[in-house]
Amino acid sequence: MKNFIQELTWRGMIHNAMPGAEEQTNKEMTTAYVGIDPTADSLHIGHLVGVMMLKHFQSCGHKPLVLVGGATGMIGDPSGKSQERNLLDEETLRHNQESIKNQLANFLDFDSDAENVAEMVNNYDWMKDFSFLDFIRDVGKHITVNYMMAKDSVKKRLSADSKAGMSFTEFTYQLVQGYDFLWLNQNKNCKLQMGGSDQWGNMTTGTELIRRKTGGEAFAITCPLITKADGNKFGKTESGNIWLDPERTSPYQFYQFWLNTSDEDAERYIKIFTLLSEEEIKDLVEKHKEAPHQRQLQQKLAEEVTVMIHSREAYDMAVEASQILFGRATEESLRKLDEKTLLSIFDGVPQFEISASKLQEGIDIVSLLAEEAPAFSSKGELRRAIKGNAISINKTKIADADYSLNNEHLIAGKYILAQKGKKNYYLLITK
Repeated sequence: MKNFIQELTWRGMIHNAMPGAEEQTNKEMTTAYVGIDPTADSLHIGHLVGVMMLKHFQSCGHKPLVLVGGATGMIGDPSGKSQERNLLDEETLRHNQESIKNQLANFLDFDSDAENVAEMVNNYDWMKDFSFLDFIRDVGKHITVNYMMAKDSVKKRLSADSKAGMSFTEFTYQLVQGYDFLWLNQNKNCKLQMGGSDQWGNMTTGTELIRRKTGGEAFAITCPLITKADGNKFGKTESGNIWLDPERTSPYQFYQFWLNTSDEDAERYIKIFTLLSEEEIKDLVEKHKEAPHQRQLQQKLAEEVTVMIHSREAYDMAVEASQILFGRATEESLRKLDEKTLLSIFDGVPQFEISASKLQEGIDIVSLLAEEAPAFSSKGELRRAIKGNAISINKTKIADADYSLNNEHLIAGKYILAQKGKKNYYLLITK
């Protein structure tokens, strides 16, 4: 078996590891879990570090468990939060869990007959019939209030600076997560919990509960919380989270996120978010430093992650879509795009509504772009631009001011892309 801790260490994926964790993973096939709260019906890239930890864990010969927090998702984890979050009903949680499992199948082997096949568990299954009286008797008596109050996540919320305070519900969260570890330890022989560094307090409550209740050993490993070099939060853009669901974040937008990372971030991210070997990455970093303007690191990072999350076909379309904006492209490549990708590429460019009936009859380009969709202030300006070979329709140069457009020019049955020069785009939408 490969040394799991060494693998994570060179990748920069270890923040804290309890003494004995490396010895345990070197000694035998070990079962470990990562918890994911199903607050949405898709993972976003903020979840990817924990998922990649499980992926490396399985590839090193160990057994990964994904704990979907159907019960804990109903409470809300106070770690790193300034406010208590909204609680979800069971129907929503179940829907979210199914969607998340489908996404995780891209990373983990859930279906083979291997001894270390991944499993998904839901803590709602063992918490739903656990009465309050049973819980405070069987779990609560083993962990003191002093121990719970000493946790950073609790201290921050109870500090004088925090106006929100902390409900009893959230205060007990670490006991519920601790019990998850105990249940998995007793029922699945799980000896290791992994997650972000903000989870350290909850994780150690679990190891302490196992020690006090069973006398057994259990361990915790955390990864650093990923930030960007400029200090901004990783995985957040002006439009919100970068999701794994292509309906929430198109493969083109997903690809562009990784492609646009800084050199410093790309060098860190390629170790964390890909399966490339240490030698491959060292070689890439050297090549990148020799010619940073070629952005080889970013291109390889964007390729590896987009193919892993979406597919090779989605990656190829994202590259082709990028060429439409930033490189040479043809009407043929434009017509290959689906509507969602097209709108992703031209998000933010000026848009004009045009009458479908006018197109059906046919309309000359000057009337279209100077009157129907006034991208140009005058017909004279537009005629001069056409004469100067500066106007394109759907990536095809227009040389004749009498050129007529009709329904055959529509992309995805609805759009026409007009372009002035290299950088000025206008999206015409039929109504």
